[in-house]
Amino acid sequence: MNKWIVKDWGFEAEVIDGESKHCRLGLEQRDKFHFAYEPPQDFCSRALTEIFTWCEVIRCGGNFTHRGAKEKYEMDIPCADYCISFHLKAYPINRDENGIPLPNKERPKD
Repeated sequence: MNKWIVKDWGFEAEVIDGESKHCRLGLEQRDKFHFAYEPPQDFCSRALTEIFTWCEVIRCGGNFTHRGAKEKYEMDIPCADYCISFHLKAYPINRDENGIPLPNKERPKD
């Protein structure tokens, strides 16, 4: 694997509501997952489809206030099965001292 894109956003998804007996993976309140682009280990693929959509909003320059959230980079999201809820937080990573994202590495040759 030859990773050449420098990720400029990190994410944290924390379980804030629901009971583990209702979740297929047994996620419980205060379980936290940190990730950038790759899905976190032991994370529900159904919930990830919902969360990943909102991560892309941030990666493309948007924010969560357009969805009605009070904070630009934090919001609550129900899982796809509506059995638990997550608090999603986005934070900038891999940036220089001025907050500018670091450049990508050279793209691999085919």
